[in-house]
Amino acid sequence: MTPNRLVAAAALIIGVLFLAACGPAFSTGQREPAASVPVRQSQSVQVPESLEQIQYSFRDVAGAVLPVVVEINTEELVTQRSPRFQSPWDFFFGNPENREPQEREFRQPGLGSGVLVQREANKIYVLTNNHVVGSADKISVLLHDEREFSGKLVAADPRRDLAVVVFETREQVPLASLGDSDALQVGDLVLAVGNPFGFESTVTMGIISALGRRTEAGASVANLTDYIQTDAAINPGNSGGALVNLRGEVIGINTWIASQTGSNSGLGFAVPINNARKTVSDILSKGKVEYGWLGVSINDLDGRLFPGAREQFKIGDKGGAFVLNVYRGSPAQKAGVQPGDYITSIGGQLLRNSDQLTQVVGNLPAGKDYEVKLVRGGAPLTLSIRLAIREEEKELAAQNKNLWPGLFVGVITDELRKQLKLADGIRGPIVTAVWENSPAAVAGLKQGDVVLKVNDTEVRTVYDFYQELNAASKDVMLRLLREDNEVVLGLVK
Repeated sequence: MTPNRLVAAAALIIGVLFLAACGPAFSTGQREPAASVPVRQSQSVQVPESLEQIQYSFRDVAGAVLPVVVEINTEELVTQRSPRFQSPWDFFFGNPENREPQEREFRQPGLGSGVLVQREANKIYVLTNNHVVGSADKISVLLHDEREFSGKLVAADPRRDLAVVVFETREQVPLASLGDSDALQVGDLVLAVGNPFGFESTVTMGIISALGRRTEAGASVANLTDYIQTDAAINPGNSGGALVNLRGEVIGINTWIASQTGSNSGLGFAVPINNARKTVSDILSKGKVEYGWLGVSINDLDGRLFPGAREQFKIGDKGGAFVLNVYRGSPAQKAGVQPGDYITSIGGQLLRNSDQLTQVVGNLPAGKDYEVKLVRGGAPLTLSIRLAIREEEKELAAQNKNLWPGLFVGVITDELRKQLKLADGIRGPIVTAVWENSPAAVAGLKQGDVVLKVNDTEVRTVYDFYQELNAASKDVMLRLLREDNEVVLGLVK
């Protein structure tokens, strides 16, 4: 044996003897615990049976709802104008026509969710948001079980931000169970189901945070509906998905979030399913959504716009909508509604404010008679009105020539008095808005005009103005203070 091998063999023998002497602490096998150190093994936590049942119920709800919520992928052909590249030589020698911006087309992808709501023969209808599919050139529907179908838009309802998409198949497809959103209460547990950020079939949990939420005037969100507010996590991609109760029933269509970052901040909003039912019914039966139309412009009698007006018009604390103008030839005008009336209910539904009147009327079928209750000069009055079909906004704007009288009068506040430099002694209703092409606009009325007289009768309040306006059988003469001059203008009734 060579010296090197002897050294190696000796080292190996010494190592084995060392390990044997040291015992189990250096054993290469499983270590046995020292007798002096007791072993504590974790035990299962005893969970109340009722709590486990809650967990199982969530599993059941998710299992029932996930198959009826789909992923919607879209493509939209977008045209964008971009400037041409210019070198320094173009300034001296280039063709000016070559400096014009170029139009370039590209396909923009989109992602959202939808709910399977109805089947007719081989046609499957999906309820989603208008902003998900409204302008898409290509729509594909991906089911929870990975089946994919080509879809197309049936019709949209921009005023509620809803749309219906259809695809065809002979295969079995599950349909959602729709609940009753009117039965919801704040604090109810709900689940939100959709495809946030492309993570398909995501379920989040929360509660109903508030009901009857409204959008602010001028907001980009659809305003002919109220909204369910929830803290269940909703993110981009959830739009069009389902908000469901503990029975697995769809009670809302997730639509938008209030967030400064574009991601969930605990403020999600869904269109109540009872509002969406009419959209689906109208689209499938008529190919479009029809809204009822009363034919008035309205506002709230709040303290900011009409300080003291509730006392003047003797309406107390009643909820309702104040009629500013009436369209000539409209259902309201035919039934006898006048500017200055305060509508408190329609079709048996009491009103909280002017927004609710717009919503309620929009949801009522046109061509039917409804009882309208209002207050006129402090006295209750009941009228019967047959609603018409509401036209598109552009067409309504074209009817401003029929809007009587076509203006908005309010109270001279301290702020307005200072802004317009009005003397302290000047009293009277002030014109705060004039509708374009209306009789008031044609007559030449302007913002800031103070109404002194109506047909030679002095008016001191907003109430006086409407009393004299409605008392006139024909044309109306207005004496106005404009800056430091008095002018007389006539309105053709």
